[in-house]
Amino acid sequence: MSFQSPKSWIEEVFSKRECVHIIPSSKDPHRCPAGCQVCQNLIRCCCGRLIGDHPGVNCSWPVYQTAPQIDGGEWSVQKHTKTSPTDAFGTINFQDGDHTYHAKYIRLSYDSNLDQLLHLMVKEWQMELPKLVISVHGGIQDFKLPSKVKQVFSKGLVKAAETTGAWIITEGINSGVSRHVGDALKGRASPHLRKICAVGIPPWGIIENQRDLIGKDVVCLYQTLGNPLSKLSTLNSMHSHFLMADDGTVGKYGNEMMLRRNLEKYISLQKIHTRMGQGIPIVGLVVEGGPNVILMVWEYVRASPAVPVVVYEGTGRAADILAFTHKHTGDTGELRPQVKEEVLVMIQNTFSLGQKQSSHLFHILMECMEHRESITVFDAESEDQQDIDLAILTALLKGTNMSASDQLDLALAWNRLDIAKKHILVYGQHWKVGALEQAMLDALVMDRVDFVKLLIEHGVNMHRFLTISRLEELYNTKQGPSNLLLHHLVRDVKQNTLSLDYKISLIDIGLVIEYLLGGAYRSSYTRKHFRILYNDLYRKHKVTSSLSHSLHQSNQTGSRMGSPESTLHSQFFRTAQPYKYKERSTAFHKCKKKSKEEINFAENYESSGFIYPYNDLLVWAVLMKRQRMAMFFWQHGEEAMVKAVVACKLYRAMAHEAKQSNMVDDTSEELKKYSKEFGQLALDVLEKAFKQNEQMAMKLLTYELKNWSNSTCLKLAVSVGLRPFVSHTCTQMLLTDMWMGRLKMRKNSWFKVIISILLPPTILMLEFKSKAEMSHVPQSQDFHQFTWYHGDQSPTSIKDALSLGFCSSMVGLSMPHGGQGNLPGTRKIYEFYNAPIVKFWFHTMAYMAFLMLFTYTVLVKMEPRPSVQEWLVIIYVFSTAIEKVREVFISEPGKFRQKVKVWVSEYWNFTDSIAIILFMIGFGLRWSDPPVQTAGRLLYCLDIIFWYARLLDLFAVNQHAGPYLTMIGKMTANMFYIVVMMAIVLLSFGVSRKAILSPEEPPSWTLARDIVFQPYWMMFGEVYAGEIDVCETNEDCPPGSFLTPFLQAVYLFVQYIIMVNLLIAFFNNVYYDLKSISNKLWKYNRYRYIMTYHEKPWLPPPFILLSHIGLLINRIFHHRRSSDELYLSDEELKKLHDFEEQCVEKYFHEKNESLSSSDSERIRLTTERVEEMFLQLKEVHEKVFYIKESLLSLDSQLGHLQDLSALTVDILKVLSAVDTLQVEEALLADTKHRTCRKLPHSWSNALYSKTLSKSLGEERRIKNPFRCRYVQVQENNVSHIMTKKLSFKVWLTKVCKVVCYFKSPNQNAVLSCFCNEVTVYRLEESSPMNLDKSMSSWSQRGMAAMIQVLSREEMDGGLRRAMKVICTWSENDVLKLGQVFIVKSFLPEVVQTWQKIFHDGTVLHLCLREIQQQRAAQKLIYTFNQVKPHTIPYTPRFLEVFLIYCHSANQWLTIEKYMTGEFRKYNNNNGDEITPNSLLEELMLAFSHWTYVYTRGELLVLDLQGVGENLTDPSVIKPEDKKSGKMVFGPANLGEGAIRNFITKHRCNSCCRRLKLPGMQTYQPDVSIQQENFYQLNCFLALQNGSSFFQGRHYR
Repeated sequence: MSFQSPKSWIEEVFSKRECVHIIPSSKDPHRCPAGCQVCQNLIRCCCGRLIGDHPGVNCSWPVYQTAPQIDGGEWSVQKHTKTSPTDAFGTINFQDGDHTYHAKYIRLSYDSNLDQLLHLMVKEWQMELPKLVISVHGGIQDFKLPSKVKQVFSKGLVKAAETTGAWIITEGINSGVSRHVGDALKGRASPHLRKICAVGIPPWGIIENQRDLIGKDVVCLYQTLGNPLSKLSTLNSMHSHFLMADDGTVGKYGNEMMLRRNLEKYISLQKIHTRMGQGIPIVGLVVEGGPNVILMVWEYVRASPAVPVVVYEGTGRAADILAFTHKHTGDTGELRPQVKEEVLVMIQNTFSLGQKQSSHLFHILMECMEHRESITVFDAESEDQQDIDLAILTALLKGTNMSASDQLDLALAWNRLDIAKKHILVYGQHWKVGALEQAMLDALVMDRVDFVKLLIEHGVNMHRFLTISRLEELYNTKQGPSNLLLHHLVRDVKQNTLSLDYKISLIDIGLVIEYLLGGAYRSSYTRKHFRILYNDLYRKHKVTSSLSHSLHQSNQTGSRMGSPESTLHSQFFRTAQPYKYKERSTAFHKCKKKSKEEINFAENYESSGFIYPYNDLLVWAVLMKRQRMAMFFWQHGEEAMVKAVVACKLYRAMAHEAKQSNMVDDTSEELKKYSKEFGQLALDVLEKAFKQNEQMAMKLLTYELKNWSNSTCLKLAVSVGLRPFVSHTCTQMLLTDMWMGRLKMRKNSWFKVIISILLPPTILMLEFKSKAEMSHVPQSQDFHQFTWYHGDQSPTSIKDALSLGFCSSMVGLSMPHGGQGNLPGTRKIYEFYNAPIVKFWFHTMAYMAFLMLFTYTVLVKMEPRPSVQEWLVIIYVFSTAIEKVREVFISEPGKFRQKVKVWVSEYWNFTDSIAIILFMIGFGLRWSDPPVQTAGRLLYCLDIIFWYARLLDLFAVNQHAGPYLTMIGKMTANMFYIVVMMAIVLLSFGVSRKAILSPEEPPSWTLARDIVFQPYWMMFGEVYAGEIDVCETNEDCPPGSFLTPFLQAVYLFVQYIIMVNLLIAFFNNVYYDLKSISNKLWKYNRYRYIMTYHEKPWLPPPFILLSHIGLLINRIFHHRRSSDELYLSDEELKKLHDFEEQCVEKYFHEKNESLSSSDSERIRLTTERVEEMFLQLKEVHEKVFYIKESLLSLDSQLGHLQDLSALTVDILKVLSAVDTLQVEEALLADTKHRTCRKLPHSWSNALYSKTLSKSLGEERRIKNPFRCRYVQVQENNVSHIMTKKLSFKVWLTKVCKVVCYFKSPNQNAVLSCFCNEVTVYRLEESSPMNLDKSMSSWSQRGMAAMIQVLSREEMDGGLRRAMKVICTWSENDVLKLGQVFIVKSFLPEVVQTWQKIFHDGTVLHLCLREIQQQRAAQKLIYTFNQVKPHTIPYTPRFLEVFLIYCHSANQWLTIEKYMTGEFRKYNNNNGDEITPNSLLEELMLAFSHWTYVYTRGELLVLDLQGVGENLTDPSVIKPEDKKSGKMVFGPANLGEGAIRNFITKHRCNSCCRRLKLPGMQTYQPDVSIQQENFYQLNCFLALQNGSSFFQGRHYR
């Protein structure tokens, strides 16, 4: 197979789709000629593109012929699109805020191959296969969530994804539910780390700025801010991957859901884990949404298997309908009739559907309820409601038919302990045999510490669980943290190269453990019997299956007693207690019988597995570098202290190996840290135990550890080098007791011992310890032997004593039960000479006598035959040599080579061996004749140096001299490198000096001496002053001799001044460093001295030969090895383990208490409480804000009620006058207490007067339009109106024509009608819920309405005048009944000014542009509210403005809602602004700044004014508007002058900084981006169409 780059591979596999057949979407195309430009640029194909935007398609034929001639049917993706290699994939760099977020993306066909797609995601994009897929569905238009609902949604969704390793799948666009998901990821997770995989699957045709994404394997920059007037959507920057489904359409949704659903189904077929058969679960999450969401839920719950769905109640629309129906649907799936009607009404009102469509959707909804067990409703407002992450995960468990084991596997894969606790491991749950054990194995493999603890709490027996096959499987697992170091160690111990698929065996692990622990440690896995049985078992089962699988099956299906695995268990059980049965089986007949019984007893427990499974699992966790798991296993089981010591040793050795292996990572430092943690744990447990019970703590240090190579905790701690542990008070007290033996001395112990040695009868006068005082001190087997021989006071017989002393596998201390003074004399003598302190002084005294004799021997003349003194020295040395050989053979390692290695590793053993060998060579040479005899004497002379140096070791016992010896050793060991550097300097000078001064020297060995002789002594101050300048005393000096003084000067400076002082400084530093820890060092080294004399025979050389003979006889007759561990019975051992467990429990209890009372914990709790209070205060603030809004609305409604009450009074008066046929009197009476009202100035012209008088006919006469006249009303007209019972609209119109009021002539008279009929036109949006992506167009049909003038007072502006009116009736509620409005008209001078540009319909053109201007400002402020920070509590908005045509006045006007409250103006249309004093004022000014930056200098919104957050009458400034003659917006546009003035005078405030807006003075718009002016295009087209339409309809 040839190698292919990812780029070429992706192009071959994935494709895009493009429309290749044009089918116009217009139902009534005009008959255009071929190649009509209007059709190509205005008419769209059914795919959503313009006719001219189809690449490669011939558009020269008439468009209207395409449908019938080409296809004859509807447009479809399969028939009318073609595929080609994809041209868009790579990486997106989102320029969003402070961070640059990266995301992988690809454009692909909606029916792409799913196997290749998953391969792309997992292999090429390096996405980890999910353990859960959360598919989020909801509305694609923006909707607002309450703060609490959004907070719960964000927190729960991120937690569910982070804890389970889930993928989140959404639409991926920057609106609707996808935007809320992005906000959740941005606010809760760490987006720059991309821990959560959020996959967006949007349609390619709805993505804005597609051109930026086109490219093959490119890194493109993408701007998430879209055009507010565009229908397309931008991508959400918080998604990590995008699959852009291409079906050849533009601006249409639908087929991306097919790709999304197919991908979800395909992912569900993948395995969640290699160890599990469970597929990846899918769950749907519904947030808000439309009818399509209900259809998706219907598809989910009806699938096989069903996909669980979580419905988030309280988010609106579809989610609330689903939740309501779910709550009111019983188990039968039926609704009560009244509830059914309520649901139907909810569907109609929520989705604005007709009766038929609502019924169909209701039918689908009820089909969903038939599978209501797959639907979970989440209500964040409920008090007992759990978090949404729990709702998502429990929905999977509840909505599927998985078994309890499969559910537990899911919880394990997700690492959700809370799910397992609350919903799986519950009372009454049925479990298959071995199911929990398999879950335990999975939990160990996947490193789920909490699950291991939970399973143990629910009854998993680790003794039965842990088998050899499972333990091997754990060592060979590839899951969890990788550990290459273990493979390196196995390779080192096996000393060959391992294959990639090599399976590590327990024997290999045993070798690794021995290698790491070193010394005499022998692992149970490497015992001889274990190897034989293990290899035999492996050969038997090699053909059928692997060892792990075979043992696991035999464990479950076969008899445990006869299974191979059980045989392994029994062997492991026996090897955990090495040597006992074999060594003691031949002592006596009874001993043999007892040993056989014990072996049989062990075989009866073949199925018991490991004795201490937690110990073996601890070693596994340590070797696999799973620290949390190791800490857990340390807390459980027995032998906590020794487990901590062993873990410390293993980690320290592994750190050393990692450092030696030159690993580039921080493995060594990490392992050292783990080692320190366990070392501290061991020390803490010892401290706790010592405080609880001193003797029990000492027993923990010295009792025999059968599971740890029969060693002791103290031995292991010393081998680790755990100085704090060894120097602890408990350890030192134990060592002191061991040092003193059974002697009870407090003061002048050395004096009493020496006197007792010199005068043996005084031994009987010494005090001795009782049995209770010695119960914690380990005793050698000689002690038990001597007890039997000398008849210590004990009720046991000799036979029992023999059995107890020589045959028992765990020998107890045979101490007398009496007091200290009851010991017999022979026992006192034995205890005295067996005490290590006595041995030390006895051996020291003998050694001093030996040195005196040896000194005498070397100082006097050596005779041909040795003298008596020399014979004594010879016997002493040879007996010492025999003792050294004995020490080698009785050392703990099994192999002789290992014994020698361990023995020689001790420094003084090495020097002793050299001294003995030199003496033996000298002894052999002294028998010869001179000069060979002289050589032997010289060897004697040199050898005595080693024997005198050996005296230093005697001072190590002393507390004051011991630390100095440690310092000397440390200095000697660390001075190597400095000495080498000094030698280099010495040789460099010595060679050059000798070569210059002796140019004719013949070759000889004296040259080497001459080179270093004088330079060496110069280091100590002997400069040989007479030989510095040889030419001074010798005229015939060699050439170049003048150089030697200069060379000597340089040499002395470097060597004497620099190097020697550096060496002194180094020694000084070592001294001060060791002085601070000298006491600990001495205490640590003290163990070696004490144990040395504890194991020595009590007779010194040369009398030690007698001890050797006695030991040999004892060994021959009893086959017993001497050991110094503390032997305990089973009952005593159990008590000791219980005591240790109590200490560990108390330790953790105190640790948890100290942690809970620590400052950091208190700060954490305080922080949580403050956050909780903050959230509560935030909710209170929102409620207060809502109450304020409600009060304002109530105040406005009260004002409307007042206006309506006044109107009602007026109408009642008119009705009363009509009923009594006294209209004229009623008018006269009413004019006395009412004043005439003003109308807009544009209404008071002659045209209006003529039109109005014409519409009234002959029923009234107007002499003067500004003078009040009586109105003649015919009675028959009134009675005709009343008798015909016309509609309220017609009747009210008649009344309004009849009843008119005229203003007093002495005021600015403006005619005002009591009531007028108007036609209302509104600017409609294609997407009312998403203004930033909506297209504006004028309504094709006006709505009728009736308005009444309320106020006679005119409100004048710079360009228009306004009047307050009230709506008394409107068609389809286009104007709210009883609502107060403001009607505005342009001033005559403004109209005259613009008549030069708009010759016809000037007022209409001006009104249209004013409305268009306010709508553009509305869209901008809609986008502004979306991008502004949430910390700004205000949401400004512009009022909606309508166009009205007043039939009575034949006039075009604008009308908008009346605002109550304090009217404020923030800036004007020439760029001047106020000085802000509040956050609201700063926000308004910042909005003007933002519009200029957002539109890249195209638009600037000024003249901001209104009440509170409600604004009206803005001025949208666009440069070069008037000059072009194509005014898009109103006449208040002052163009570039206003922009320049705003740039000069605007001062950025806090809101500008929060919005990250650049300074106006420094901002330069990017002209290259302004290729298509969306604002001008959309607004101008709508304006032109509107003006022509209105002119054609009303200007006749």
